[in-house]
Amino acid sequence: MAKPIECAGESIQRALQNRELKIMNVSVVHELPVESWASFILKHPHGNIFHTPEMFEVFNLARGYKPELWAATINGQIVSLFIPVQISLMNGLFQAFTTRAVSYGSILFYTEGDNKEALKKLLHTYAQKTTGIPLFTELRNQNDMRDVQPIFQECGFNFQEHLNYLINLDLPEDDIWKEFSKSIRKHIHTAQKKNLTIHEVTDRLQLPIVYNLLKQAYHRIGIPLPALNFFEAAFEVLIPKKMLKIFLVQTEDSYISTRLVLIYKDRVTDWYTGSDRSFAGYFPEEFVIWHILQWAKLHGYRLFDFGGAGIPGVQYGPRIFKEKFGGALVNFGRYTYIHHPVLLTISKIGYEALRKFL
Repeated sequence: MAKPIECAGESIQRALQNRELKIMNVSVVHELPVESWASFILKHPHGNIFHTPEMFEVFNLARGYKPELWAATINGQIVSLFIPVQISLMNGLFQAFTTRAVSYGSILFYTEGDNKEALKKLLHTYAQKTTGIPLFTELRNQNDMRDVQPIFQECGFNFQEHLNYLINLDLPEDDIWKEFSKSIRKHIHTAQKKNLTIHEVTDRLQLPIVYNLLKQAYHRIGIPLPALNFFEAAFEVLIPKKMLKIFLVQTEDSYISTRLVLIYKDRVTDWYTGSDRSFAGYFPEEFVIWHILQWAKLHGYRLFDFGGAGIPGVQYGPRIFKEKFGGALVNFGRYTYIHHPVLLTISKIGYEALRKFL
């Protein structure tokens, strides 16, 4: 009677040894050949612009940002990758209270074979070795990742719901237009009657104009805006590679609105926007979004990503605006790992107080 039990025990032991061997074969690295890195992102069905070496370079050039490359390889082959970007609002004594890490493109991985073990090791290693700052790390999912949610939870990353709107550009232009609410269509017609014009920013000297419009918007909503050199870095790195478009809306004598979109593969992603509220009655925001959708469809892009629509059940003005353009409402959510719970609580209290002065 003891023999079958012994065989079962040996079988379990061998399975555990095989699992440990698989984990040992996984390497967590912070450097990759750029060609291999770029190829992995391009070929992966969920690879997005925030995973690319180009976006890494943008963050690396900007003040207050510190990107890190975290990747898992098996026998030298990349199987998972993410880029947490540490963002510090203040330096010195307050840095520990104002630094978070955001992986704007979340984590990219394969799940076949040993790849789940590689993903698990990558997440565990990151959580264990990120011990100083930041307060927390947030992975902003760009696709549905609920099928691997148990792995994230096992590694200490908790899921929070977060919405977004995606517009299918494969639809005929008339069908896209019909999905707009009546008020949006009316506002676009009003903007057309105001003789607004839109042009792309191709001269770096126009970036201060763009930045001034962004500052007005971010001051109104009380959210910190990256420094001008962040947008200068994006312009220098992304514009030559056709990965960024900056649009300016103007009347005959004034620039009244701007919108920045990121471009990668078949997706156009809404990134930053700002406007002069004294021209709100001209409806430049609705006008430029329609222009971008038309431009994107004309050039063969298949999806317009609105870049986020807030938390379900929580009042969020931009979501109310974005939903009027139709599109599919998705809830890909975010994963968050909290490195310093006590400091995070103190930081939240301080941030709410600071917003009153922004």
